[in-house]
Amino acid sequence: MEKLISETEARLMTHEEVCSQRYAAIERSMQEGSNRMTKIEYLLYGVMLCVLLGPGTAAEFFKKIVGA
Repeated sequence: MEKLISETEARLMTHEEVCSQRYAAIERSMQEGSNRMTKIEYLLYGVMLCVLLGPGTAAEFFKKIVGA
């Protein structure tokens, strides 16, 4: 009976370790995805602003940023 308990404990500890690593990888992936979505969000805001202001205004603004 003692052998069964120690085997079960060992399997449970291994399972917990594997799950811990898996959850850490998922967390990293979610954070990277969040960072990408933030960049995409800002890009969309810029595109919406250019569309609302018109192509001429957007071009002038871009020239001021670039310094041309």
